Amino acid sequence: MAAQRRKMRSSTVALGSMGLLALALTSCGSEPDKRCADRSTREVRSDSDCDSGGRGGSAGYYYGGKVNNSKVEGGSFDKSAVSRGGFGCSGSGGG
Repeated sequence: MAAQRRKMRSSTVALGSMGLLALALTSCGSEPDKRCADRSTREVRSDSDCDSGGRGGSAGYYYGGKVNNSKVEGGSFDKSAVSRGGFGCSGSGGG
């Protein structure tokens, strides 16, 4: 009985450790979310506007944040100012 209890305990520890490892690897990404937006109005644009420098160069990639009423907020056009964060990650957030 004691041998089976010990075996179950080691399996639980192994599964728990794998879960923590998976969490650490997926939570600490190298790239923050990005979306194309107009730099002055913050309206979401198609990626082709950012890739081609369309609309007079006013479109750029907006990192982090979210979209609210077709406008980006809570992130930054400066990629280095945004961090995905997560377990085991370091860096500063903001925007």
